[in-house]
Amino acid sequence: MRRVVVTGMGAVTPIGTGVDAFWNGIVNEQIGFAPITTFDASEYKCKLAAEVKDFDPTLYMDKKAARRMEQFSQFAVAATKEAMEDAGLDMEKEDPYRVGCAVGSGIGSLQAMEREHIRLLEKGPGRVGPLLVPMMISNMAAGNVSIMFGLKGKNINVVTACATGTNSIGEAFRSIQYGDADVMIAGGTESSITPIGIAGFAALTALTDSDDPKRCSIPFDEERSGFVMGEGAGVVVLEELEHAKKRGAHIYAEVLGYGCSSDAYHITSPAEDGAGAARAMLNAVEDAGAAPDEITYINAHGTSTHHNDLFETRAIKLAFGEHAYDMKINSTKSMIGHLLGAAGAVEFITCVKQLNEGFIHKTVGLEKSEEELDLNYCKEAYREDFTYALSNSLGFGGHNASILVKKYSE
Repeated sequence: MRRVVVTGMGAVTPIGTGVDAFWNGIVNEQIGFAPITTFDASEYKCKLAAEVKDFDPTLYMDKKAARRMEQFSQFAVAATKEAMEDAGLDMEKEDPYRVGCAVGSGIGSLQAMEREHIRLLEKGPGRVGPLLVPMMISNMAAGNVSIMFGLKGKNINVVTACATGTNSIGEAFRSIQYGDADVMIAGGTESSITPIGIAGFAALTALTDSDDPKRCSIPFDEERSGFVMGEGAGVVVLEELEHAKKRGAHIYAEVLGYGCSSDAYHITSPAEDGAGAARAMLNAVEDAGAAPDEITYINAHGTSTHHNDLFETRAIKLAFGEHAYDMKINSTKSMIGHLLGAAGAVEFITCVKQLNEGFIHKTVGLEKSEEELDLNYCKEAYREDFTYALSNSLGFGGHNASILVKKYSE
C-alpha cells in the first residue's frame, strides 16, 4: 500500500483567506460571525452568518473566467492555487494524467438557482441564462479546478452533505494508495449564504436564532441553539510519498487512515447512540494500523446543535471507552461556523497545522456543558506535542466520515 502525504494547503475562510491568515485567526481565537450582508435577513429567524470577507476572484483568475464561475467554484480555484503554489507543484514537470482532482461541494450554487428562477418567473423560459446548469451543479468546482490547472487525471465530486470535504480527501487518499494517481488535489467548497439556503436550514430548526456573535456558535455548550452557516473552501495537495520525496517537496503530515459508515437512521438526525460515527472513527484508526489508545486528539464535527454534540459525544465514548476521558476534543466551528461541504476540508487543514505547531485550539465560547457532555472539549488552548489527529464529519442522510492524519516521520 502506497504512503500518502500532504505537501500543500490552501484555504478561504470567514476569518481569513490564505492558510496563514486563517491559522492566525485560529490561534488568536477570532470569530467570523456577524449579521448577514449578502441579502436583507431582517425577516429571517437566523440573522447571523460567517461570511468570507473582501474576496476578490480576480486575484486568482482573469475576469472572464470569474464571470463564468459561481462563488463556490471561485473559492475552490483560489484555495487550489494557494495549495499548488505551497506544494511547489509544477504541472509542466508532471504527467497530467497522474494528477487528479477530488474537490466536492455539498450544494453547488443556490445563487444561480435563485437568480435564474426569478428570471424564469418574470421573463419566461426563453430568458433563462444558457450557463445556468454549468454554473449551478456541484461538480463544477472540481471541473473548474481541473480546467484552470490542467489536471487530467481522476476527477471526482463527492457529495455527502456536511461530510463532503472529509470524504473528498479520503477518496483522494484511496486513489493514491491504490495507484489511480500520484497526486490528488482534494478538498471541499461551499457558498450557500442565500435567502433559500438560510430559510431552508432555519425551517429545519438547524440554525441558531441567537443574535449575539459571541454566543451563536458554541459547540458542546449547554446553551447551544443550532449552527451558524459559514462559507469558504479548503484544498490540500495529497501526494504519493516517493513522488513527493523525488521532487523535494516539503511534507506537512501523512494521511494514515480513512473510515466511513452510514447511520441508516434518519435524514437529518445522527443515530442517537452514536454507533455509526463510532464505527467510522474506529474504521479510520484500524485502517491506519493504530491502536485506539494512541489517539489523543479529535477535531469534532461539533456543529453546536443539540443532537450533533450530544450524539457525537456518545459516539466518541462508544469508540474509545474510558480512554475518551483522556482525549482532547475541539470544534473549529466555534470560530468559523459550519462550512457544509467545505467544513471537513478546512478542519483537516486545522488538524495538520495543529500537529505541526504542537497546538490544540480552544473551543471558543464554550462555558458550561450539560451533565452527559463530560469530556474535555478544550475550554482552553493547549501547547503540546501529539502524534495523531482524528477529524470527524457527519452529514445529513446519515453519512459518517473520519480521517486520521499523523505527524510525518521517515
